[in-house]
Amino acid sequence: MKHLSLALALLLTLAPVGAQLVQQASKEDLIDKLTPPAPPTTRSLRNIAPKPVTVDLSIQFDFDSARLQSSSKPLLDNLAQAMNSERLSVLKFKVEGHTDAKGKPDYNQELSARRAQAVQTYLVSQNVAAERLQAEGKGASELLVPDKPLASDNRRVRISVNP
Repeated sequence: MKHLSLALALLLTLAPVGAQLVQQASKEDLIDKLTPPAPPTTRSLRNIAPKPVTVDLSIQFDFDSARLQSSSKPLLDNLAQAMNSERLSVLKFKVEGHTDAKGKPDYNQELSARRAQAVQTYLVSQNVAAERLQAEGKGASELLVPDKPLASDNRRVRISVNP
């Protein structure tokens, strides 16, 4: 019974509870959000795959462009410091660009890839090693708010720990 309660508690912590777009966060907040959970210590829980560690950031770009707006640089500065922290310095990350569903899919794919690359370039300029980062455009294929495909929250950059 004790193992069943532990397994249920673990499953509830791994269940998605609705993605949240981060508009500002300190270095410490980002370290906490991006630190992978410790693996289960009991044999019965070894087959449970943990949810990927991700954080969705509200990064602002000029309209129809991959040029970062200066208002987003403090958040990216904190992200770079978090990535270079002792707890995260050995990890690799994926930088995903996402768009809303407005416009043609091919164009959104290309724009999201350019925006992901712009964030990667900025992080490298802040001393994050380029070999630790992989930029990828997702277009509108993974909407944060699927029931509102044109919502501004769908336009974002997702940072995930790359296994």
